[in-house]
Amino acid sequence: MKACSDDFIIAHTPEEAVDRLAALHQEATGALSHALKRYLKERIRPDASEHCLFRYPELRLTYLCQGEVPTTVRAYAKVQVPGTYAITVTQPAAFRKYLLEQLRPLMNDFTLRVEVGRSQQNIPYPYVVDGGDELAGSGVTAAELARVFPSTDLSAATDGTADGLYDWENIDPLPLALFDAARTDFSLKRIQHYTGSDWRHVQPWILLTNYHRYVDQFIRHGLDMLVGDSRFTRMVLPGNVVVERGMAEGEMQAVIENVVWHRYQMPAYHLQAADGHGITLVNIGVGPSNAKNITDHLAVLRPHCWLMIGHCGGLRQSQTIGDYVLAHAYMRRDGILDRVLPPHIPLPALAEVQQALQEAAKLVTGEEGDELKKRLRTGTVLTYDDRNWELRWAQERPLINLSRAVAVDMESGTIAAQGYRLRVPYGTLLCVSDKPLHSEIKLPGAAGAFYERAVTQHLHIGIAALELMRSQLNSLHSRKLRSFDEPPFR
Repeated sequence: MKACSDDFIIAHTPEEAVDRLAALHQEATGALSHALKRYLKERIRPDASEHCLFRYPELRLTYLCQGEVPTTVRAYAKVQVPGTYAITVTQPAAFRKYLLEQLRPLMNDFTLRVEVGRSQQNIPYPYVVDGGDELAGSGVTAAELARVFPSTDLSAATDGTADGLYDWENIDPLPLALFDAARTDFSLKRIQHYTGSDWRHVQPWILLTNYHRYVDQFIRHGLDMLVGDSRFTRMVLPGNVVVERGMAEGEMQAVIENVVWHRYQMPAYHLQAADGHGITLVNIGVGPSNAKNITDHLAVLRPHCWLMIGHCGGLRQSQTIGDYVLAHAYMRRDGILDRVLPPHIPLPALAEVQQALQEAAKLVTGEEGDELKKRLRTGTVLTYDDRNWELRWAQERPLINLSRAVAVDMESGTIAAQGYRLRVPYGTLLCVSDKPLHSEIKLPGAAGAFYERAVTQHLHIGIAALELMRSQLNSLHSRKLRSFDEPPFR
C-alpha cells in the first residue's frame, strides 16, 4: 500500500470541499477497518504507510480579509478576524447538508481560501467498529488492540471551544466549529448506547421529556401521521425498529408491541420526514445528570432546537393541576454545570422559541387572552438536583421567594443551560402535576386522571411549536447564543 500524503488541496466550491472530505474519510475508515479485521484474523500488524492513512480529514478556511463588510444579520457562517480556521471532520457524507449550509454563505460573503487534506488526528479504532461484536471469539483484548491501533484519547475530546477556554490571540489555527471529529465520534457512539438508535435517525427538531407517558402519545401521534396525509414517512423506535408509511395498521401495532425500549437508559423515537425536518422524542428520565448527559451528545448533531416538555411542581396558589408553565427564566440549583457555566450567568429567553410555544398553546387548546393566561403561566422555573427539596423548605423559601419562581423541576434549567452553552436554541413548556407547597401531592388516583387528561395536549403543543419554528428557521439560530470569540460554523 502506498504511503499517504498530507497535502491540502484547494476546493473552489462547497460541494468540492465536502466531496473531498467524504472521500478522505471513507479511505481512512476503510483502511482502518480492513487492517483491524486482518489483525483479528491473522495477527498482521499495520505498517507505517497504513498508519498514516488512519487519520481524520481536515477542513481549513483562510480568511484573506479584502475589506468586505457583510450585511447579513445571521448568527453563524461568519468570520470575525483574519486568519486560518480549521477543524477535523468525521462522517462528512452524513453531515453533508450541514456542512454545505455553513460553507455556502461563508464562501459567498467572504474572500476565503478553502482547503481539504488529511489531518494529524488519528481515528480511534473503536469508532470504525459497527456492531461491537467483532472482538468476540478473536482472543484479542482491547488493551492489545490499543497497542497496535490508534485508540481513544478522551483528554483530546473536550468542549474547550464551546466553553471559551482558548485565547484566540494565541492559537493557530483558529477553531472552525465547536466540535472536532474525535469529540463528535465520541458522542455519536454514546447516542447509540443511551438511546438505542443509530445516531443517523436523530432529527433536527428534538423534544425531551421525563415521563414515559409522553412516549405513548408520541407513538400514537406518529402512527396518525403515517396513516394520514402528512409530510412524515416513517418512525424509528429503540433498537432501530422501523414503522413505514404504507404498512397496515395492524402490522404497525405488531411492530411497536415488540419494541424492547426498557433496554436503553434514554430511549429515543424518531418521526422522520421526506424534507429532513422530522421530530425526535427522547425520554431522558429524571434528573439533571441525565439532562446534561444526553444534550452533551445530541449537540454534535447541531439540531435546530430542543424543547423540554415534562412535569413540574407548581409553586403558586393560583395554579391548578394540569396548568402549563412557559419558562421565561431559570434559577439553576442543579449544580451540574457550575464549573463551566456558573449559575449567576443569565440564560436569555429566545424570542422565536417563546413566541412559538405561546402560539402553539393557543392553537392546540383553542384558548386565548385571559382564558389562556389562566392555564399558561410565564415566569421563572427553579431546577433542583434533589427531588426531596421540600424537606428543606424552611431554608429554601427565602431564595424561591426572591426569584419569583412559579414552578420547580429537575431538568429544565440544565437543558436550557446546555442549549446556551452549546449554541442550540432551547425552550421549556412544563405541565403542573402537583403542588407540593399547597397540599396537592401526586397521589396515584389523582395522577392517573391528570395523565389521561393533560399529556396528549401537552405533547401536541410541543410538536406544534416545532412546526411553527420550522417555518422561521433563518431567524431561529439567535445571536444571543454567540460569544465574542465564535467559530464560523454554528
